[in-house]
Amino acid sequence: MKSNDYTIASLKEKVREMNQAELIDFFEEESRSGALKVKQARVKQIAQETQAIHEYEQMLEYERRYNGKVVCGIDEVGRGPLAGPVIACAVILNDGHHYIGLNDSKQLSKHKRASLYDVLTQSVTYAIGAASVEEIDKFNIYEATKLAMHRAIDKLPVKPDVLLIDAMKLNTGLIEESIIKGDAKSVSIAAASVIAKVYRDHLMEKIHEEFPYYDFNRNAGYGTKRHLDGLMQYGITEHHRKSFEPIKSMIKTEENAKTITKPS
Repeated sequence: MKSNDYTIASLKEKVREMNQAELIDFFEEESRSGALKVKQARVKQIAQETQAIHEYEQMLEYERRYNGKVVCGIDEVGRGPLAGPVIACAVILNDGHHYIGLNDSKQLSKHKRASLYDVLTQSVTYAIGAASVEEIDKFNIYEATKLAMHRAIDKLPVKPDVLLIDAMKLNTGLIEESIIKGDAKSVSIAAASVIAKVYRDHLMEKIHEEFPYYDFNRNAGYGTKRHLDGLMQYGITEHHRKSFEPIKSMIKTEENAKTITKPS
């Protein structure tokens, strides 16, 4: 049967799994403009799917260098916010992984991140490490980030042979590759980026329930206008980083010296 044997309404479902060659044959005798639009939409979709597969293959470059070894990708989320912990994730991908569309979490929509998070957390080996606000203030954010990464690695149920790390050196004694913008160049790091991002966002949403005046559920602790307005009106919380400006300057004043525990 050809496309002109179907109603235009039924064509979308019919062509959903067709490849380029099948489309050409199926629409060979088609002249209806609506049907041809369905064809063009599927052609565009195939091109996008092909590009996504190509990009995924490119992001396997580092993993393929260590074929036969246990490769772990590591990334962090939360170095820049004014509030909340820094979170690291260590990921060992399963054999035969095929997470097309996986990329740096910052490049993905919230819906896509959530979808990938559900798939990844059910199929990969991973562990979360965190460094608290107190540790960030004590050691500085760079050292606290390394601490969170070490904790994530230590919590893995499988010991890795190789660490692929987004722009950091950890000196673990294992084989390490520090990759600039690694979350866009390595599928293992990208997976860690997605899990860490969604995990931390959920954490900040919970903190928002206790401290709603800072908009944590939307800004994840970053210094947005609503967050800064909340700081000026209500002062700092136990979740704010006292070594970060403008909080550092705020706590020098008597009015803001006392950390609030929970808005009334």
